[in-house]
Amino acid sequence: MSNKRILTWVGITISALAYTGCNAPSLVQRSPNKNLAATYVDGQTADSTANAGKMRWKDYFTDPQLNALIDTAFKNNQELNITLQEIEISRQEIRARKGEYLPFVGLRGGAGIEKAGRYTQVGSSEATTEIKPGRETPEPLPDFVVAAYARWEVDIWHKLRNAKKAAVNRYLSSIEGKNFMMTNLVSEIANSYYELLALDTQLNIVTQNIEIQTNALRIVKMQKEATRVTELAVRRFEAQVLNTQNRQYAIRQRIVETENRINFLLGRYPQPVLRSSTNFESIVPAVIQAGIPSQLMENRPDVRQAEQDLEASKLDVLVARANFYPSLGLNASVGLNAFNPIYLGNIPKSLMSTLIADLAGPLINKNAIQATYKSANARQIQAIYNYERTVLNAYIEVVNQLSNINNLQQSYETKTREVAALTESTNIANRLFTSARADYVEVLLTQREALESRFDLIETKMQQMNATVNIYRALGGGWN
Repeated sequence: MSNKRILTWVGITISALAYTGCNAPSLVQRSPNKNLAATYVDGQTADSTANAGKMRWKDYFTDPQLNALIDTAFKNNQELNITLQEIEISRQEIRARKGEYLPFVGLRGGAGIEKAGRYTQVGSSEATTEIKPGRETPEPLPDFVVAAYARWEVDIWHKLRNAKKAAVNRYLSSIEGKNFMMTNLVSEIANSYYELLALDTQLNIVTQNIEIQTNALRIVKMQKEATRVTELAVRRFEAQVLNTQNRQYAIRQRIVETENRINFLLGRYPQPVLRSSTNFESIVPAVIQAGIPSQLMENRPDVRQAEQDLEASKLDVLVARANFYPSLGLNASVGLNAFNPIYLGNIPKSLMSTLIADLAGPLINKNAIQATYKSANARQIQAIYNYERTVLNAYIEVVNQLSNINNLQQSYETKTREVAALTESTNIANRLFTSARADYVEVLLTQREALESRFDLIETKMQQMNATVNIYRALGGGWN
């Protein structure tokens, strides 16, 4: 075949490959919506310089025992440690992707033997060929080789580089996933810790009420002996004491479960959780500065994780599109080759080398690469929706918690007045009952209502503290 004809076929091949590369299917493009409101509450002025979500968790939480628990969890929590290994896996994926677009170089050595048939082209040629004057070609013919070889796919369409960049984005995504887990871990421990303080306070209230009701029972028994009340009153007061005593067991069980929930988050077996519950009722929730909604983009790890996943999915589309274009590969080797090992050092006669370039691309039946391309684009659209959903969820969480903090503050103030009124009612009912001016049923009802209202007050205080934790998490705090 003449050189002109060879060049013609090469030109036709290149033109066909170029055509198939330009014939990639077009896809619908969509960009994520990143528009957010200027403030969380309409008509309210927001301060962009103050944001609780940017505070370090050691500065946000002032209880040293709570901080010690969080610090222990960051070291021992199994789920967090599992996530750290996933980050390492992502880091090694980057290394693997980087190696794909660099040349592969290796060494090989080999030995073999070959005998061609006499009536074949190779066999008949060897039968009439002498290795050197007077010495025929050995039959069978050994083959010994020591060579270095190189293989390189020239990344002319940046397919391999884009795959490596996508791996980098997924690595950054895994780091943000770890940060988001740290944020949730801080909030879970803090919420459980405040629940534990509330349960301790409730148990203390129950103990105080048992003592008060026991004294009341003793007085009722004395009045029965003086025939001022009947046995019915004694039994009703006794039943109330037993009912209050029974409450402490349920509270103690909740304390055990809450302690062990914290122990699980800290990666340790059940043991007492150190805490100080003496001043829980006097704790004042922190004043929260929420900043502006756009700061969620930089503060919230889950938003940043969704953004990294979105960038990776965009690069995946470029990688899938590059499959329509021809790929250029280079293969080269250089070494020593001889039929006898003693001749390997006979350079340059034993020297061998090859250099091969190949251009290959899809031409017919591109269903597989088209499906891969469309799937990559569908995953990109998914990533866009996931990003928008994550931003929306972050915004709504902050708005809900800001409203919750405001309503709980008003609820706590109202509940405080209710407790004060019922406490005074209990004192009045006891005095009236002692002077026979009130029925014992009124005493029982006011005591029960006072106990319930104090329990509700502690629950409200716990909800207030939980709200300060949840708004901190919603603003993206707890990971830095």
